[in-house]
Amino acid sequence: MGCGDACPIFPGKKYPDWALEDPAGKGVDAARPIRDKIKTRIEALIAENGAGREA
Repeated sequence: MGCGDACPIFPGKKYPDWALEDPAGKGVDAARPIRDKIKTRIEALIAENGAGREA
């Protein structure tokens, strides 16, 4: 999941590349586990970056 070589690169930034199965044409039952993986990874990024902490 990402834009590969087409994205601009900014020094000092992280660019995680998430290899995910493409659910196109596979139906809802195939898409749900992929959705759950994305949700888990986003929650981990939020926690890693300290978002949601009270000041």
